[in-house]
Amino acid sequence: MRLRLSFLLLVFFTTTTLLKAQRVAVVSDTTFVNLKDYNADFVYDMKYATTDNFLKAKVYDCAECFLRLKTVKALVKANKEFIRKGYRIQLFDCYRPLDIQKRMWQIVSNPEYVADPAKGSIHNRGGAVDITLVDSKGVALDMGTSFDFFGPEAGHNYQNLSNEVKQNRVFLKQIMQENGFVSFDSEWWHYNLLNASKDKVSNTKWECE
Repeated sequence: MRLRLSFLLLVFFTTTTLLKAQRVAVVSDTTFVNLKDYNADFVYDMKYATTDNFLKAKVYDCAECFLRLKTVKALVKANKEFIRKGYRIQLFDCYRPLDIQKRMWQIVSNPEYVADPAKGSIHNRGGAVDITLVDSKGVALDMGTSFDFFGPEAGHNYQNLSNEVKQNRVFLKQIMQENGFVSFDSEWWHYNLLNASKDKVSNTKWECE
């Protein structure tokens, strides 16, 4: 009886250890995950799941924010810092499957506005986010232009802005950089995880609930 019990315990612990090892192996830093499964403190306004964008077309079937796990970890850290200061991140766009990039390219075939899917973007690699900040009441900070405004006024180096707007952009940029992201000069809303360009372009897709 004791021998049988010892055997069953051995099988149980071995199986549990193997299952844990499998979960660790599956959820690696480059695995695509849904941000909301890891943190509930973000605000969402996923523009490309609506027609409220420069394309004037809905290109996502549903509004979800998928990213590689390493991007999620860095983004959660940044958001916690913003929350401590009375703000939080609002997301406009996250990972973008290559098929979606192709669809966008069909609508606007201009590399000044849409990355050529032949090359792919950091969005297609799961390492880019388009964001802004909202205050404790959910009101977006004034960043000088709307999201996806493709003019010089949207650039980080543009100076003909109010002091409030400049401070808001610097605030966003500083915290994001401190947490492993790099800015995109011509778009105040766009941030790439450092070294995300080394990841492969992906066409991983998610199912809508």
